[in-house]
Amino acid sequence: MEQSKDLYFVAVKVFLEDGNGNLLITKDRFGDWDIPGGRLREGDFEVPLEQIAERKMKEELGESVQYRLEDPIVMMRHERDEILATGEREKRRIFAIGYRAQYLGGDIVLGTNHEKFEWVSVETFEPEKYFTGGWLNGVKEYQQKRISYDRI
Repeated sequence: MEQSKDLYFVAVKVFLEDGNGNLLITKDRFGDWDIPGGRLREGDFEVPLEQIAERKMKEELGESVQYRLEDPIVMMRHERDEILATGEREKRRIFAIGYRAQYLGGDIVLGTNHEKFEWVSVETFEPEKYFTGGWLNGVKEYQQKRISYDRI
């Protein structure tokens, strides 16, 4: 018997670090901690993922933020409840590709979907105090890989 296929939204996320080993995390208007980035739109099928990441960074962090996007480092699967236009809640599954990036400068001006940001130490911050689900797993994996790379 063949199992039915699952439906996922696709997202790009950016693990943005400053030059001091700090990672930027954001808090959305629903009270959840997040990593900058977001889902692909309907017309994004032919758009390179790096361009989608650039658009999302501008939407979420402002036009003046400068960074250097590096290679993908983490793949994540996250499930969350979302409120539909009808007011009903529905589960959404998201598959996200997490890129590493270096912050080069510019003022962070949060977009309408986020209310707060923090720079946290990649080595010492405890993601369990901020994140849940697949985002927590992804941030922990990023943290492990990032610390491992620095020791090489």
